[in-house]
Amino acid sequence: MVAGLAGSFVADLHIHSPFAFACSKSLTLDNLASWAQRKGIDLLATGDFTHPQWADGLQSQLTLSEDGLYEYGGVSFVPGTEISCVYRQDGRTRRIHLLVMVPTLEAAAAFTGRLEEYGKLESDGRPTVSLSARELLETALDCCPKSLVIPAHAWTPWYGVYGSKAGFDSLDECFHDLAPMVRAVESGLSSDPAMNRAVPELAHRSVVSFSDAHSPGNLGREVTAFSGHLSWDGLTAAVNGGDIAYTVEFYPEEGKYHYSGHRKCGVSLGTADLERNGSICPVCGRQLTLGVLHRVNEVSGQTRVDEREPDADGFIRGDDGAPPYARLIPLREIIAAVRGVGVNTRTVTREYTAITDAVGSELDALLWASSRDLGTATEEPVARAILQARTGHVQVTPGFDGQYGTVSLPSH
Repeated sequence: MVAGLAGSFVADLHIHSPFAFACSKSLTLDNLASWAQRKGIDLLATGDFTHPQWADGLQSQLTLSEDGLYEYGGVSFVPGTEISCVYRQDGRTRRIHLLVMVPTLEAAAAFTGRLEEYGKLESDGRPTVSLSARELLETALDCCPKSLVIPAHAWTPWYGVYGSKAGFDSLDECFHDLAPMVRAVESGLSSDPAMNRAVPELAHRSVVSFSDAHSPGNLGREVTAFSGHLSWDGLTAAVNGGDIAYTVEFYPEEGKYHYSGHRKCGVSLGTADLERNGSICPVCGRQLTLGVLHRVNEVSGQTRVDEREPDADGFIRGDDGAPPYARLIPLREIIAAVRGVGVNTRTVTREYTAITDAVGSELDALLWASSRDLGTATEEPVARAILQARTGHVQVTPGFDGQYGTVSLPSH
């Protein structure tokens, strides 16, 4: 397992396959396993198990282990997928994305069979079905009572359970009598755990973070370290019981929907500007896309204030005993900024490989490696930049309306 807190395992449970729309064809099991080890991830979801071709490959290539998880290439896997529920409720069209995880491929096949009459599963690895979020949850639990169902990127405007465009004001509104069975929500790239915990109904649920990777290189850009034994039972106990050692986050400002605005009009508004100017675009006169920060404030009934600075070890800790979290910049982005080259250049790839080989993994480099270890693994400017990013000495331009924000190191 990756270095860090003893008795925990690092999981990325929101990923995709080559059969999902707008996803890389290089998302093979070989590449997923290789990149997971390079990133420092112990457990991956398979992604897209409802797609017939991907499911066939999973069935033929994964090996069930004694811990109740599947294994491939030295990495553990759990059958998992993302489902898009599109339906009408309370006079509005709802579009809710849900993560579904089950203990076995047989349970995954049974769940897939139940969905076939509600959508064209072969058309997209992330299929759209004509079931409500409650009906999907009920179906998953009916197929396998041990199923985990987690609202994906809970705050994104169009597809989040709390989204401003098609979501709800509470889990009770969305899931009705089955809301108590939803024991966790995924924060998404545009929010962090502290933002989620401002909502009373999330204060006693798990707030998990995963990558939603559309290519192997994006694995682990957000992860959750669960306390307990790396097994199916260990995973479900940790999710249901809130046993989270820590999470690793994007800077929420870097997410595509943190601020409100209009990308085409170049309008980006934070909380104060939105309150002052209203939600109508001053350029085109149409409704702005209301971002995650605004929506969290709206649902929670309070204005989020800036979080405290990270500790010297890179973690942000609250006073409420909630799991700590770290906001990090991907290692390849740090190297590219220091070297003044593109993220996908050979220069960055060579140095990224050398650093991760030397210290163990990307997560080790970003979070756990000492200044001495980093100084041995790379040259001083890159080592210093990694430590600078770890302790939050960065500049952030927030993302809005589908446009990623930028996080940069002041001296580069």
